[in-house]
Amino acid sequence: MPIPSRVQAAGNSGLATTQICGDGATGLTATGSTAADALQLSAVYNEVATVSASTGVKLPPTEVGAMVAVYNRSGTTLTVYPFSTASTINNGAASLSVTTTQRVLFIATSATTWISIAGA
Repeated sequence: MPIPSRVQAAGNSGLATTQICGDGATGLTATGSTAADALQLSAVYNEVATVSASTGVKLPPTEVGAMVAVYNRSGTTLTVYPFSTASTINNGAASLSVTTTQRVLFIATSATTWISIAGA
């Protein structure tokens, strides 16, 4: 796993380091009640702090090898949607529920499929 300080110490720029190691977003607020109006995630590592009933976030476009981590820090279950209806999560599901304080790593295994690895 690349460590940002070591990547930069090797002579890479800050932008190149972010592209190699990923970036993070904290304090996010879930929005909407469908994939169409859910909060679009733009970082690799995401901490969702505020979730109202039936609100969610949307993964970036599905690209083989992409990984996105989502941590639900709120007291309400979070819904995670794929970027478009052409993509699915875990054997064809249109969304995934992430319970309170749960962490989930999403991995794109094809151009249309995300799988999830959940942890406490």
